[in-house]
Amino acid sequence: MNYIYPEYEVVRNYSRCITCRACENQCANKVHSYLECENRMESTDDNCVNCHRCVSICPTRALKIVKSTHTFRENANWTGKTINEIYKQAQSGGVLLSSMGNPESYPIYFDKILINASQVTNPSIDPLREPMETRVFLGRKSHEIVRDANRKVITKTTPQLDLSVPIMFSAMSYGSISYNAHESLAKASEQLGIYYNTGEGGLHEDFYKYSKNTIVQVASGRFGVHKDYLNTAAAIEIKMGQGAKPGIGGHLPGAKIVGAVSRTRMIPEGSDAISPAPHHDIYSIEDLRQLVFSLKEATDYKKPVIVKIAAVHNVTSIASGIARSGADMIAIDGFRGGTGAAPTKIRDNVGIPIELALASVDKRLRDEGIRDSVSLIVGGSIRSSSDIVKAIALGADCVYIGSAALIAMGCHLCRSCQSGKCNWGIATQAPELVKRLNPAIAYQRLVNLVSAWEHEIKEMMGGMGINSIESLKGNRLMLRGVGLNEKELSILGIYHAGE
Repeated sequence: MNYIYPEYEVVRNYSRCITCRACENQCANKVHSYLECENRMESTDDNCVNCHRCVSICPTRALKIVKSTHTFRENANWTGKTINEIYKQAQSGGVLLSSMGNPESYPIYFDKILINASQVTNPSIDPLREPMETRVFLGRKSHEIVRDANRKVITKTTPQLDLSVPIMFSAMSYGSISYNAHESLAKASEQLGIYYNTGEGGLHEDFYKYSKNTIVQVASGRFGVHKDYLNTAAAIEIKMGQGAKPGIGGHLPGAKIVGAVSRTRMIPEGSDAISPAPHHDIYSIEDLRQLVFSLKEATDYKKPVIVKIAAVHNVTSIASGIARSGADMIAIDGFRGGTGAAPTKIRDNVGIPIELALASVDKRLRDEGIRDSVSLIVGGSIRSSSDIVKAIALGADCVYIGSAALIAMGCHLCRSCQSGKCNWGIATQAPELVKRLNPAIAYQRLVNLVSAWEHEIKEMMGGMGINSIESLKGNRLMLRGVGLNEKELSILGIYHAGE
């Protein structure tokens, strides 16, 4: 009764297989094994997570992974996925866990938005021959021009983050991802002139040298938070929620709390790192304001403070309150945001799309005359340079990328991060797996990705006749919708294609 047919099957071409056993040695899930008596390899399909490691390293290209054709009787309501989930919970009595982002077929609004282009009356700009400004400053801006007694403009501002391109690496904690993955993100940020976020796992002592490009996070569990940690960073982020699991805390299994992870998080080895759903000292905007200024006080008002929230139905009211709390930036994480582990049903059913949340928040803050009080950072499945351009035109100052960064490093999106058996050395703490990710290669791939996206952003801006990110920000006239209803167009604040 409890048997569930494997979701994936390993197809081996025995005419090509040379029984080198590379697949057996490389698979952390023990899918492959060698039958000595028959001098051939066999596969245990039940263990396969479709990570493609064996396919990539097979020297004779003898392997491929295919989706199983095993099926239940057709039923549009009771799908095979739903039935299998019920079987698992009926057997275990437990909550189903999943990782990465929401895989369900909800609308992706970025894919239903097109970018306008210049033609005759507003000529395009050639980014290869004319200057294009992708530099952005994140932080609280002055509402008006202020002059001193000699009528000179006072240019002093609150602390700002200076980015060469409006992209940052989003929060991924040391523990949920490996030492080598963190090093790759930090090194790439330094070379690119952008920032990476430590997540709620503290900062390994080896990475303090990247402090000028580091955003540290203060979450409800306060793991790894101390004065030196706060003062070494370029900015501090208070994590109130994240897109993959709004309204609940975090959980890093004790199996991943080993060695340096334990020291960095300041908790005993082998103990589960469970962060509460709420901050137990924050139950109002006034409480949040107190923490914001406590962090500023602890860092001599030299660090901008970000407040990160999940995209939920009342996000506009929440953002309005945060803008008045003294925070310098608001980070909004959409419902497709990635995660190392989350309850499956929460990941797939809670939250709203980042496109709608962003457009609503930007409009609300403008209507209230406080848009310059904060910068807006958005994340939650930013997949390409065109997604970034559309996000900025909808009102963002900058974007966070997480899953895209992991994929650039080698992640194959097998969605088994919670197991700690990442065959690519990213979402694991097992030493034999961590060493598979070479930071010297991974960081360069991150640099390549962001550099390529920057070039594409300039090309798209040039096509619109715009030569700076600042001119693009909130410029919704440069967007048109396709296949959207009137309500969706109204929330996004854009016209339909053809208008």
